[in-house]
Amino acid sequence: MKRSVRRQLERRKRKIEKRLEPLVGGTAARGGPELTQQRPGYEISERTQAIACGGIGAIQQLVRSVGLASEIDERLSVIKQPKPYHDSDHVLNIAYNLLCGGRVLDDIEVRRNDEVFLDALGARAIPDPTTAGDYCRRFDPEAIWMLTDIINDVRVGIWREQPKSFSSATARIDADGTLVSTSGECKEGMDISYKGTWGYHPLLISLANTQEPLFVLNRSGNRPSHEGAPELFDKAIALCRRGGFSDILLRGDTDFSLTAHLDRWDADGVRFVFGYDANRSFVNHAHGLPEEEYSALERRARKVFSARSRAKQPRVKEEIVTERGYKNLRLISEDVAQFEHKPARATRSYRIVVVRKLILEERGQLCLGESHRYLFYVTNDRTLSPDQVVAEANHRCDQENLIDQLKNGARALHSPLNTLDANWAYMLIASLAWTIKAWFALMLPVAPRWREKHEAERTLVLRMEFRTFLQQLVMVPAQILRTGHRIVFRLLAWRPRLPLLFRLLDAV
Repeated sequence: MKRSVRRQLERRKRKIEKRLEPLVGGTAARGGPELTQQRPGYEISERTQAIACGGIGAIQQLVRSVGLASEIDERLSVIKQPKPYHDSDHVLNIAYNLLCGGRVLDDIEVRRNDEVFLDALGARAIPDPTTAGDYCRRFDPEAIWMLTDIINDVRVGIWREQPKSFSSATARIDADGTLVSTSGECKEGMDISYKGTWGYHPLLISLANTQEPLFVLNRSGNRPSHEGAPELFDKAIALCRRGGFSDILLRGDTDFSLTAHLDRWDADGVRFVFGYDANRSFVNHAHGLPEEEYSALERRARKVFSARSRAKQPRVKEEIVTERGYKNLRLISEDVAQFEHKPARATRSYRIVVVRKLILEERGQLCLGESHRYLFYVTNDRTLSPDQVVAEANHRCDQENLIDQLKNGARALHSPLNTLDANWAYMLIASLAWTIKAWFALMLPVAPRWREKHEAERTLVLRMEFRTFLQQLVMVPAQILRTGHRIVFRLLAWRPRLPLLFRLLDAV
């Protein structure tokens, strides 16, 4: 980062801090509300031109530096003859729409008619919303898998540039399905789900380390969660090994404990922790275990706060349930045990870790009794303690946050088009917007002198919600200047995270 830029950022930071400091903790009112209602005057600038998403220039430079656009144009042939748009233009047009705050395909029209936005990207024009939809409808499964491979090849290149500590960690591969509902009547491939809603049931395979979506498989709404999972697990294992990971852990809920594949993964040196169905025989077996086989389950949060007392907030829900005499189930304790079990479709036995929950049933002030509930997990890792196996299974639930971000943040898991394959292509392309956010974090340089601070900032961006990422690093007003053979983005506002943007530009 240039010294002049660093000084400007510091000056802006001191200016806003000086303005806000007198009001921290409250101060006397000035005789009226802070949000004044003076009549505004509007004019149209004749010379100065600006865009709201000044960070898109850094995003474009990042995409160019990792070679994504060139790889798409070289290997993807959905467009046979560019007139004038290439495949990369179509793919990045949809992804950039979401990265610039767009929510639906129709929002592309706003940027298509923004002359300054076109100048910022160095484009004469970009595809309109109808053309973007038509492009997605050109995809067949073969083309979708080709685009997936292109993105993953670029992903592997970024992983290989990371420090050794990145690939020496365990690659945690998570799998889950999610329902994408629709009110449309004519969407090919949709069906009614077990919840009674119409739509699709895409399968997501992701890397928990970076929250990157590795594979997205769109399926009909009535398909089971595990359909297609073994093949995608195998692809994800091969992908992570290409990226330098040697230790791989598969995680999933009970739908993904695919006993026919456990032996194969175990022989391949892949570890796994899956939920296991609590069928009657398992419950009876766990209930018959000697009491000395069980030990108290220690949760991480319990360990953290055991050394210091913490004031508890009032349990508003529980108070209402008790007051109105509803049935209330209250967790009293959790114990953990383990035993060996050989699944019917496997040739060897595996560890089964069982969590026994003691539940107190109440109705108002009346105690109805106590009961046990059991959760089961299957794993081939014999080095983890039972508590650690349960922790791994619980951490897999963080994928629900990723699915929520892809649904409601980036709005990638949606079905705006009329066929299963077209919506599959849209999901893949739209999820690229979230992937670029992850690449933004991974490409941030880490200076030895500031290693702890810089690594914390990378983690911050990786864990950042999509809308927060846009507000902090992309939606920054910028004046666009064309000087000679350069396009200059002159930022018109200050954001606390702007130094990260300039550090990325230094790296790419």
